[in-house]
Amino acid sequence: MSLAILTASATDIADTFVSGVVGAIPKLVSAALFLAVAYVGIKIITYLLRRALESVYPASQKLVVDLFVLVVSIFLWFGVGLTLLDLVGMGEIAASLGTAAGFIALGISYALSNMIADTVSGVYLLRDPDFNPGDTVTTDSVTGTVESIGLRKSRLRLDDGTLVVLANRNVESKWTWKAAPSQE
Repeated sequence: MSLAILTASATDIADTFVSGVVGAIPKLVSAALFLAVAYVGIKIITYLLRRALESVYPASQKLVVDLFVLVVSIFLWFGVGLTLLDLVGMGEIAASLGTAAGFIALGISYALSNMIADTVSGVYLLRDPDFNPGDTVTTDSVTGTVESIGLRKSRLRLDDGTLVVLANRNVESKWTWKAAPSQE
């Protein structure tokens, strides 16, 4: 009798397993198709975005284009991941992950607020036609020639040869262009 109970239990377990696998096949196929379509869609979107940004930003500002495309790509893949979880029947987990990611992003953005301010200011400085390498500018009571403009920092060379590195958030709001001696 004990053997009959074990056999019946094993049969029930096997039947439950097989029916679970058979029931999961449509979800897995849907998930695989969704993932393939999402991959192609994201590739097309990032390609078009890159082309559009490259037409706006010159080749010397490739870093801005790369940064923006990377951020958009990360958001798109995160959305694909949450949708994929929902497709395979884990909608509650997807909702929890979305909420947690929102709180994490809020905390990170607060912690990195100065870096974000530098980056945004750097984009503005890179796009400003009046602030270019070789120009003489005054900012933060420092007068020098712009050597380079990065996403987070700008470098000025003073008349005595000293290189001053300034955060872009401090430069962008307070700089004054000085005419070259031949233009005065």
